[in-house]
Amino acid sequence: MTPSRNLTAAVRSVLSDVTEGFLEIIHNSLALLGIAVVLTLITLTARPDWREDGEEKLRAWLLQRQEALEDNTAMAALNAEPDAIERTTAANPQDLPREQAAIAYWLSKKYKVAAEPMAALVMEAYEQGLRHKIDPALILAVVAIESRFNPFAQSSVGAQGLMQVMTRVHTDKYEHFGGNLAAFDPVSNMRVGVSILKEYIRRAGSVEGGLKYYVGAANMPSDGGYAAKVLAEHRRILQVIGKLPPPAKPLPAPANLEASASGSSAVALADVPSTNTSAIGNF
Repeated sequence: MTPSRNLTAAVRSVLSDVTEGFLEIIHNSLALLGIAVVLTLITLTARPDWREDGEEKLRAWLLQRQEALEDNTAMAALNAEPDAIERTTAANPQDLPREQAAIAYWLSKKYKVAAEPMAALVMEAYEQGLRHKIDPALILAVVAIESRFNPFAQSSVGAQGLMQVMTRVHTDKYEHFGGNLAAFDPVSNMRVGVSILKEYIRRAGSVEGGLKYYVGAANMPSDGGYAAKVLAEHRRILQVIGKLPPPAKPLPAPANLEASASGSSAVALADVPSTNTSAIGNF
């Protein structure tokens, strides 16, 4: 037999002995483990108090592990909370252009809404107005009359959010925003509402007609004064930023009431600015 064959045979013998020894150790260990389990079961059966004590300690250990896991989860959530500021619909009014800030402060005071979220809504109205060629003051006037700037408002017929969009009718328009629940997100609702308002004004050919469509009175003889309310609020917002003169102050009552009645009416009518009803193309 050559030396190489002798070496190969020796290596095989060693590997065989090691494998047999390893298997023997495993076999003996499993046997010992089985004996230990049997003895433990016998002991716990004979001593119920030991079993109860062991169960109590095991239960306490599991509770500690669960509490530690919950604490870690809560801490992870807490550490993630600073990102919530990115989801907040709010802005510092002082960072807005002067015109937008004036509107935000005025609407905030009138409708008892914090200035910061109002500032964000005014900014959005200006962005959407620029995009759709609609006066942002008209957009804000619609929001004011529809919901008084309550993003969670809902009417008896199912109109929802800032601009009281009929969500079930315009479901397709919310798909881009993740679904119908976006109706209660102020920015999403305003974007959908403005797109609908633009389409209605285009269809009707005038702001008054578009508002009549918007309130659902297109096929009715009257809109119940809805358009008049929106346009009146529109004028008030324009007056805040100086784009319309302030309303005329009433004159003091003259001595001759009958003679003054017609005269004062003429003065008042002369001072009232004519309403520009074309919100598209004038912004």
